[in-house]
Amino acid sequence: MDAKNDNARPGRIDVSQFHAVFFEEADEHLASMEALLLALNVAQPDEEAVNAVFRAAHSIKGSAGMFGFTDITALTHEAETLLDRVRKLELPLTVEIVDALLETRDILNAQLSVHRGEGGGAPDASMLIERLCALTAGTEQHAGAPPAEDGAGYGFFAPLSATGSDDGFGLFEASPLAAAEEAYGLFDEAFGSGPAAAVTAPKATTPAGSRGVIANGERTGETASIRVPVGKVDQLINLVGELVITQAMLTQNGSELDPVRHQTLLARMADLERNTRDLQESVMSIRMTPIAMVFNRFPRMLRDLAGKLGKKVDLKMVGENTELDKGLIEKVTDPITHLVRNSVDHGIEMPATRLEAGKPEAGTITLSAYHRGGNIVIEVADDGAGLNRDRILAKARERGIDVPANPSDNDVWNLIFEPGFSTANVVTDISGRGVGMDVVRRNIGALGGSIEIDSAAGVGTRMTVRLPLTLAIMDGMSVAIGGEIYILPLASVVESLQADSKALRPVTGQGRVIDVRGEYLPILRLADAFPPARSGERRDVEIVVIIEADGVKTALVVDELVGQHQVVVKSLETNYRRQPGLSGATIMGDGRVALILDVSALTRKSRH
Repeated sequence: MDAKNDNARPGRIDVSQFHAVFFEEADEHLASMEALLLALNVAQPDEEAVNAVFRAAHSIKGSAGMFGFTDITALTHEAETLLDRVRKLELPLTVEIVDALLETRDILNAQLSVHRGEGGGAPDASMLIERLCALTAGTEQHAGAPPAEDGAGYGFFAPLSATGSDDGFGLFEASPLAAAEEAYGLFDEAFGSGPAAAVTAPKATTPAGSRGVIANGERTGETASIRVPVGKVDQLINLVGELVITQAMLTQNGSELDPVRHQTLLARMADLERNTRDLQESVMSIRMTPIAMVFNRFPRMLRDLAGKLGKKVDLKMVGENTELDKGLIEKVTDPITHLVRNSVDHGIEMPATRLEAGKPEAGTITLSAYHRGGNIVIEVADDGAGLNRDRILAKARERGIDVPANPSDNDVWNLIFEPGFSTANVVTDISGRGVGMDVVRRNIGALGGSIEIDSAAGVGTRMTVRLPLTLAIMDGMSVAIGGEIYILPLASVVESLQADSKALRPVTGQGRVIDVRGEYLPILRLADAFPPARSGERRDVEIVVIIEADGVKTALVVDELVGQHQVVVKSLETNYRRQPGLSGATIMGDGRVALILDVSALTRKSRH
């Protein structure tokens, strides 16, 4: 039947209006299924976990049937049948069954993408369905076992046949009143207040950070939380940013008023400043998301990758509830994924090699996240072989990379971030092409972050990524260059000092350096980095700001330190175009535009 035309008949509800709710619910169920399957002990499976996987598949099948997504219905029906035999102990749980169910999850995710209209062809699930049927038929069914009831407990669609055919699903032929009641039942279940609330995974196994109405791993009513489109949250954050700018302008203008004559007005402006900051912090917290949204994808990836490489790897996650701006979560996923893949491929040794070295057969990769000094720190650590210093140096010289005579460990480790650098002997689909680590550093730098490496031979390697908590508002230090104001992210500023011009020593062919307590740092004049700025004449005493990015310090020479304050970050790409050495712009209290400096780009410029 043509559901679209049938919905258009008088007295029928257009169920397509509930598609968004269905897709979000399906995403949650698929995430729950994957987490539960990966945690299952095949030898002694947890009965409740198997039941939770069954309920998740049952929920997807029921809702998909109501919307006429027969491809999803057919696949989940076979997975549900297999799971039903496993949970009734008619079939033993095996690695083959877990693999098939994980593959089912992947195909379902692809089918959902097609129905969302995200492009790509519909995946062919026929071979997987045959595989599921074969696994289901592996043991003869016990006599008298009750058959699985399709659609039981939902109340808004009719039972499906075993072939997944569309007989109207009990909604399209209903009277207007019945249709309205059933649609209301769907809405209730989608938001966790109907009988289908029982299909969610147990609190302990619900993936942290999954989307939807969830509190402590369990669904709650509308009063506890609501679904809000990301676009509305972004608009609210933008409006609060404009409010912060307006408040800063009022504060600057108010500083010129007579404090005696305008005492009341100034007191109210102080209240406005305090309330604006509280509002800003509250609104920003709405956009904060647990980094578990990134971490939860790695158990499955490590399982597949370790199996492909013939290695044994255990994953340990620490601090997955640490919150980060949603915009950063989306952009940091790929770099962290690359670091984890590198740890498995290059870091963790083969089981036999580990046993010979006196290590456990299975390697351990630890993902951790925590807050420190206004930043979030993400660490990817492994207990593998560590980086091979001699091999890295040999490859660098082979490629003609300039290497110091007596490089420190930090200098050697940073060589792997050079474009095209790789120590892999064999090029595979996992690594070896020299494409990746330079992109990782560049992408993290574009987010205002940095990455550092710490490694010891035979002990392991730790990659440390530091990122700002949000890209919308930040604490900054404003400096003046020839009458123009520039902003340095305060998290990247180590210290500021006054230095005698004679302390700025020239180095043949490499500019100048400054001695800061026995450490020689390269010097970069901002007036030279940004030629349009007109700096005053060079003075006997220079103002120097020490910044740090990617584990490297640089001394910036500026004309004046203006102050420290919070700034609302505006995208240059959105409002103008991308400029080298700049990461954004902001509007100051006097209405002038100040440019935000890209600290990573400045440190790279000082080194070259």
